[in-house]
Amino acid sequence: MSTAILDSQHGVSQAHDHDHDHDSGDMTVFGFWLYLMTDCILFASVFATYAVLVNHTAGGPSGKDIFELPYVLVETALLLVSSCTYGMAMLAAHKADKGKTIAWLFLTFLCGLGFIGMEINEFHHLIMEGFGPNRSAFLSSFFTLVGMHGLHVTAGLVWMVVMMAQVYSRGLTPQNTTRLSCLSLFWHFLDIVWICVFTVVYLMGVAQ
Repeated sequence: MSTAILDSQHGVSQAHDHDHDHDSGDMTVFGFWLYLMTDCILFASVFATYAVLVNHTAGGPSGKDIFELPYVLVETALLLVSSCTYGMAMLAAHKADKGKTIAWLFLTFLCGLGFIGMEINEFHHLIMEGFGPNRSAFLSSFFTLVGMHGLHVTAGLVWMVVMMAQVYSRGLTPQNTTRLSCLSLFWHFLDIVWICVFTVVYLMGVAQ
C-alpha cells in the first residue's frame, strides 16, 4: 500500500513538473510576443521616415533608377522558402524527430544566408556606383530600413545556429521546443516585414 502511495505521489509530482514546464513555456512565448510588438513599432517608425524622405533625392537617383526588381524577387523567394522550411522544422520538432528538425533548420539557414549574401551584394554594388547612404536622404532612409531588416535576419541566423547545436546536443527538450517556437515567431515576423519592404520600397519605387 505504501508503495502505491509513493507511486501515486511520484506521478503527481511528474504531472506538476510537466504543467510547470508548460506554463513556463507559455509565458516565455507570451513575453516574446511583447518583444515583437516593440519591434513592430521600431520598423513602423523607420517605414514612416522612409515615406517622408523617399522623394528627397538631392538630384541623385530615385528607386526607379537603381532597383533591379528581378534580383529582389529572387531575394524575396529565398526568404519565403525559408519560412516554409522553418514551418517544416517545427512540425518535425512537435513529432520529436530530432534529425529532421535539424535538417529543416539547416535548409532554413542556407536560404537565410543566401538572402543576406544577396543583400550585401546589392549594397556593395550601389556604393561602388556612388549611390551610398550619404548620397541623399532617400538613400540614407533606404539603407537604414533595408539594412535594419538585414541585421535582424543575421541575428536570426546566429540564433538558428545556436538552436541547431542545442537540439543536436540536448535533444528536443521542452525548453528547446519553446525556444524554437520563439525563433519561429521571429523568423515569420521578419518574412512579413520583408513583404512590406518589398512592396513599399521596391515595387512602389519602380512604379514611380
